[in-house]
Amino acid sequence: MTLGQHLVELRKRISISALAIVLFSIPAWWAVDWVWAALSAPVLAVAEEQDRDATLAYTTIGEAFDTRLLIMFLIGIVASSPIWLYQLWAFIVPALHKREKRFAIGFIAAAVPLFVGGCLAAWFVFPNIVILLTSFAFGESATLLSARIYLDFAIKFILAIGVGFLFPVVLVALNLARVITGAGILKAWRWAILGVTAFTAIATPAADVLSMVMLAIPMIGLYFAAAAIAVLNDKRVAKREAAMNAEYGIRVDD
Repeated sequence: MTLGQHLVELRKRISISALAIVLFSIPAWWAVDWVWAALSAPVLAVAEEQDRDATLAYTTIGEAFDTRLLIMFLIGIVASSPIWLYQLWAFIVPALHKREKRFAIGFIAAAVPLFVGGCLAAWFVFPNIVILLTSFAFGESATLLSARIYLDFAIKFILAIGVGFLFPVVLVALNLARVITGAGILKAWRWAILGVTAFTAIATPAADVLSMVMLAIPMIGLYFAAAAIAVLNDKRVAKREAAMNAEYGIRVDD
């Protein structure tokens, strides 16, 4: 494919993904109250644990409506993950043979639980982040948070961790596309650990080392699991190619 064809393919995949997110976001309107209650619970914990006034405020006329739309968007992204993850797969490995495209089922079966699991991991760590960051407030000051800014922070944190958990699956997809080898993935393990540590440090602000470690350990484990799968796949491909070469050689001799 030419560069122009790749760009057209990318636009097609992005359009399908965006449409899926919008369609899944619409019915999420009825779940907004429940999600917002769960997301705002850490603020109530701040008021109890730190003995200070803590509340979420709407600072503009349209902020309450914008907050609802953002929550719908968050739900839509998570709910439509099987669709946009398949589009990601279809863009990364469009050149697989028809017989090998069955791996798409395995990709989705692994990617969706990992993405949702990453979002859930971030969901459970998020209250610790909020309590820690607000604990730096001075004396008798109150904690008054803009609902929109607070939600932006929550969405970026949750989705960043969810996407981070997808990295090993993308490595396996690139290995199936013969872009990288299992040995190459294993060789880069030091850089991978450094990258994971830096990513979790950025995603978990301030000095919350416990939250960073809780997120980094499973991501590093998933990286080595992806490397193991890639190595096994390389051995399988090498064995199949050796068998084909042997068969071809016999035919030539004949």
